[in-house]
Amino acid sequence: MIKPQCPKDRIILALDVDTLEEVKELVLELKDYVGYFKIGLPLIVTYGFEAVRLIEELGGRCYYDSKFHDIPNTVQKACINLVKNNIHFFNIHIQGGSKMISGTVKAVNACCKRLDKEPPVILGVTLLSSFGQRTLTEELCVDKNIEDYVSKLAQVAYESGLDGVVASADEAKRIRQQIPDKDFIIVCPATRPTWASVNDQVRVDTPRSAILSGVDYMVIGRPITTADNRIAAAQLILDEITTALEDKENEILV
Repeated sequence: MIKPQCPKDRIILALDVDTLEEVKELVLELKDYVGYFKIGLPLIVTYGFEAVRLIEELGGRCYYDSKFHDIPNTVQKACINLVKNNIHFFNIHIQGGSKMISGTVKAVNACCKRLDKEPPVILGVTLLSSFGQRTLTEELCVDKNIEDYVSKLAQVAYESGLDGVVASADEAKRIRQQIPDKDFIIVCPATRPTWASVNDQVRVDTPRSAILSGVDYMVIGRPITTADNRIAAAQLILDEITTALEDKENEILV
């Protein structure tokens, strides 16, 4: 289980770029200011594991944002291939169902045992941060509010053996209440400091609200990667996280 050890560890930098040269530039510049580098579908489709190897060779750690969602057998095989290629931190969609999830966890653990590898951390994606209530209700025909829906998915993830979930800070509060297991990881997507643009996200959170809600990690992209001074932007966010952690600790002590 990989729980963050310091404020830096809590930042997962989204590498929303198109080339390995851009990946190299960002990793070299920011590896001392963020804990993980997230590669998503554009880089995965174009470069596959080459992008992962580059990040690791440069001294960074990778979060593989695979978002697998398919029939159980297909997802199991895909995740076993990730393990064989030394991917230690990745995700799948909870909406694939408990059979898909539990089967994948079992298959991955069996593979790790055969290969004498440490099991990876597998997270479950709840609801994409670009989705709002209207999309959930009118387009997906789900007759629940977002918090209820995400809470149910988180419970399915936990009972099916996943190590944690991807969920917003608002939803994280409720998840922490219903799943008291301190080792259960929550990653907050679409994190934006107050001085940054929301862009195409709907459900966004600040680093401070994420920490106070019990989030372990937060995904941050453009507020850092498109800043005029990327290191300064990352340091501002680190300062906000540090202050929030101190305030949270003081709340507990009181």
